[in-house]
Amino acid sequence: MKKIVAAVALTLAFAVSAFAADSVVYPAKNGNVTFNHKAHSTKMECKACHEGAPAKIAIDKDVAHKLCKGCHADKKAGPTKCGECHKK
Repeated sequence: MKKIVAAVALTLAFAVSAFAADSVVYPAKNGNVTFNHKAHSTKMECKACHEGAPAKIAIDKDVAHKLCKGCHADKKAGPTKCGECHKK
């Protein structure tokens, strides 16, 4: 029984990562933000952005600036200025 549960858990874990979009576009007033999920997922763990099981994140300006821009500033890597993320 334990082997079946483990096999199902592993299958679900791989299925979630396999179905995750390569890029996600977040609409914004001052230009849409394109997030390359595949590139980020190879560099960091899911829990850095997702709480609990990986799923689509409900994100708004405040969350994005705290999570995304904050991470880029902390790591001194990635865009931190408006026009570097927002494209019209």
